[in-house]
Amino acid sequence: MNRPLPRWLVAMAAAVYLFLHLPILVLMIFSFNDAKFSAEWRGFTLHWYQRLLERPDVFRALKVSLIVGASATVISGVLGTLVALALARHRFQGRRAFEGFLYVPIVTPEIVVGISLLLLFALLRFPLGLTTITIAHVAFCISFVVIVVLARLKGMDQHLEEAAMILGADEITTFRTVTLPQLWPGILAGALLAFTMSFDDFVITSFVSGPGSSTLPILVYGMVRKNVEPSINAISTIILIVTALLIYVADRLVQDRSLA
Repeated sequence: MNRPLPRWLVAMAAAVYLFLHLPILVLMIFSFNDAKFSAEWRGFTLHWYQRLLERPDVFRALKVSLIVGASATVISGVLGTLVALALARHRFQGRRAFEGFLYVPIVTPEIVVGISLLLLFALLRFPLGLTTITIAHVAFCISFVVIVVLARLKGMDQHLEEAAMILGADEITTFRTVTLPQLWPGILAGALLAFTMSFDDFVITSFVSGPGSSTLPILVYGMVRKNVEPSINAISTIILIVTALLIYVADRLVQDRSLA
């Protein structure tokens, strides 16, 4: 029987969560504030959300973010799945070291990654734009995909694949009809995490973006530098909600498959 948690522990956990999420909650509430520059609540309004529809720069930045996010997700999803399959199903020299290097993009500070990629593109004389942003996002998204897919592969029953091949299926047919259906939720969860990381990234993107290739976080930062108005709160609220939903769906996919 599970014993109930002490009240002081529950209260402390609630206080920590409140401390972490209170600024976000305030931002979301004041995105509906009728005041323009004051932090004082003056009534409920949807004006700042309607104003976003009147700004073409917001739609341009959203288009860039979606293009980069979708491209980085597809590329990192395919490459990350192949890398995970190689690590899970094959033994080769340097495998442990290679698997350890997967965590380098995750633990390395984003500013270091951004500067290193900028120096690389400058050395190669590669013009900054959508291509460089996509390459940069793929570079750090692959690790997330590999880790999620690899965790799913380690929990799969390989006897089903062996049985399919014994019954006459070749490797491609076995992968398409047996491996991929079991692996698909892990791939989708990794892809959702990759899209979330790509869509929200600011630091790395600020180093490798060029003229006319500003993503939505870059635009929001520029808006904050010029003038802090509730429309910034509105667009930030939309980003937060979309990001939270994607993370929730990815987490549910992983949890459901682990319980299956």
